[in-house]
Amino acid sequence: MYERIRDLREDKDLSQAQVAAYLGCSQRIYSNYERGDVNIPVVILIKLADLHQTSTDYLLNRTNHKAPYPKK
Repeated sequence: MYERIRDLREDKDLSQAQVAAYLGCSQRIYSNYERGDVNIPVVILIKLADLHQTSTDYLLNRTNHKAPYPKK
């Protein structure tokens, strides 16, 4: 999961600091998320899915289908 989150960030040419600012956390905390040093809170996981226009299932490696689910 953590490698997928890093790869998505790098694909968009975003720095850890930019993603951290979007999430409302420090760069250090975000770096911990990418390394897998701490569990990612559900709220943050949802924000990451929205940022990368994908599903939380994709971020969690539960599917290889990158497209987000339709919103209700």
